[in-house]
Amino acid sequence: MSWRLAQVEDLPRIDTFLSQHIQTSMFPLANLRDYGLRGTDPRAVNIWMLDKDPRAILAMTNEGMVLPQCPDCPDQELVDAIDLIRGRKLFGVAGEATQTRRIMRLAGWENRQATLNSDEPSFTLDLDRLILPDATDAELVPLGDLDREVTEKWRRDYLIEVMEFPADRARKHAARDYESYAKRDSHRVLIVRGRPVAMTGFNVRLPQVVQIGGVYTPPDLRGRGYARLAVALHLQEARRGGATRAVLFAASEAAVRAYKAIGFQPAGHFSLILFNNPEDMV
Repeated sequence: MSWRLAQVEDLPRIDTFLSQHIQTSMFPLANLRDYGLRGTDPRAVNIWMLDKDPRAILAMTNEGMVLPQCPDCPDQELVDAIDLIRGRKLFGVAGEATQTRRIMRLAGWENRQATLNSDEPSFTLDLDRLILPDATDAELVPLGDLDREVTEKWRRDYLIEVMEFPADRARKHAARDYESYAKRDSHRVLIVRGRPVAMTGFNVRLPQVVQIGGVYTPPDLRGRGYARLAVALHLQEARRGGATRAVLFAASEAAVRAYKAIGFQPAGHFSLILFNNPEDMV
């Protein structure tokens, strides 16, 4: 069976397939929902699929982010899929670690310079099992309730520290991120005794599943449990809104400890690669 470009009538079957692999499919699911199939937004996706009821899909955003879900493909099928996207801009790759590393190798992208190239532990949590830390003197408020200068700086520092962005790129990206977060109401700030101490957010929010991302505590406030409290309170809010599960991937050992402390359990690994400069594939 060969790959083919997905059509609108395929979307219900694609949604079902991706939902069966929800831990590593949040990005393509959310991009489809929010920006559409072959839409005009940079985050809209093109999708190639195997079989009528797909056993694999390869999604790629207009800006060049490759989002695979190909759990059982032999090498030749992956090579055939990669050939379909040759000549397009390549921004990065995000997906289940084993799949992503095979695609990187088969495509010949392993030596491309990248601002971020990591395999991070992935975690999941049934929100009925959420462990809520002591929240005395703490409250969680929408990102937009605070002085933009504070939270935009936090985002810039996050991009430099965690994503390894150059300072100028981080500054520009942080401004765009702030606008997006405020518009989507996706991020929250933890206030303790009147002081902002940490930020958390949902990279993706589907009706019953949320994906946590962008958790940040300024260096001088770390080691006090603020990040885990911020995440837990945001998940409590999501649970009240109907969510039943949360997923994430962790960027550091400190993050792993924080997530385990509120109930998260290991669920494989997730790769995230962001190349220095999108360029035509060759």
